Amino acid sequence: MDLTTVIGVLLGLASIVMVQVLETGHVDSVMQLIQLPAAVIVLGGTAAAVITGFPMRDLMRAMRQVGKIIAKGSKPLAPMVPIMVELARKSRREGLLVLEQEAMNSNDPFFKQAVLALVDGTDVNTLRSLLENMIDQEESFQDPGVKLFECAGTYAPTIGILGAVMGLIHVMQNLSDPAKLGSGIAVAFVATVYGVGSANLIFLPFSNKLKMKLREETRRKEMILEAVCAIQEGLNPHHIEKRLLSFLEPHEAPVHAKS
Repeated sequence: MDLTTVIGVLLGLASIVMVQVLETGHVDSVMQLIQLPAAVIVLGGTAAAVITGFPMRDLMRAMRQVGKIIAKGSKPLAPMVPIMVELARKSRREGLLVLEQEAMNSNDPFFKQAVLALVDGTDVNTLRSLLENMIDQEESFQDPGVKLFECAGTYAPTIGILGAVMGLIHVMQNLSDPAKLGSGIAVAFVATVYGVGSANLIFLPFSNKLKMKLREETRRKEMILEAVCAIQEGLNPHHIEKRLLSFLEPHEAPVHAKS
């Protein structure tokens, strides 16, 4: 599980609750933030706007990306360096065909497809073009998840204002009955809190988190692409290692590579 997602959301909600308690001086005042009509209009309205704006195919693709937000981050890149270097050494000693078994034993779909394309003897230009196209296609399939949360973060504050206006309409209709004014005003202002809060504490951060995780996956695939193309070119494993290390940030590089 990605702890930063959980910690961030809980910290944001706790901050709102704490401010409410500090402003009023009463713990019971937290209940004033729980307004079902406000939640219905903001969450329901935002969901309706998102659903309306997405074709069903893209909406389903986006739903499949939601789990990545709280899932553990992608695999570190550093361990991929010795794996690809060893593949280069094997191919120089025993030929490309020996790499087929390595590919079949992997549970990484892109790694498997890249190595199998290498084993097939595809020339380096065609191999690079094929793998780049695969990466582009994967990015296009995963992009709806990012856009879904970006759209939700855009719609939610406006839907919150809509809820506030509806609450004020209710207030104006009951000016002669003071007992009903409180609930109407509460719905009006709490709807705004729900809209702005959900956008800036949940939807937009989720979009950013998903974008960063997808970018990390792309970096991993680009490393694999460079490795198999270098193997196809017949480069020395030592040179291949140097090329792959360029994908790593300083703190990611193996100890021996830093020295």
